[in-house]
Amino acid sequence: QVQLQESGGGSVQAGGSLRLSCVASGYTYSSASMGWFRTAPGKEREGVAAIDADGETWYADSVKGRFIISRDNAKNTLYLQMNSLKPEDTAMYYCAAAHRSYFVGSPLKEGSYNYWGQGTQVTVSS
Repeated sequence: QVQLQESGGGSVQAGGSLRLSCVASGYTYSSASMGWFRTAPGKEREGVAAIDADGETWYADSVKGRFIISRDNAKNTLYLQMNSLKPEDTAMYYCAAAHRSYFVGSPLKEGSYNYWGQGTQVTVSS
């Protein structure tokens, strides 16, 4: 059974930083492509960042230069380092995993993923 467990969310002031973690179990993590998504109040879920098994990364324009996605295959863990946080980054953040080691469709689209975590809340105050 595939499980994804996020952690690291919290409340922070604008300009601050947080690091999200996602521990994966139940599948071969090192050969899976992974991503981070977020859902803000009243908005649809959007792709934030993605990384394939080779370490190639993709970012939404809204977070480029501020967020960094990385993975530690030895720990079966995905990370999202979030810097220079803004109030508009406030959302529930979700970790997602795909079956393949590479992306067939868009890395920042929900349809490219097969498994989802329960989410961790990030709140940025001005």
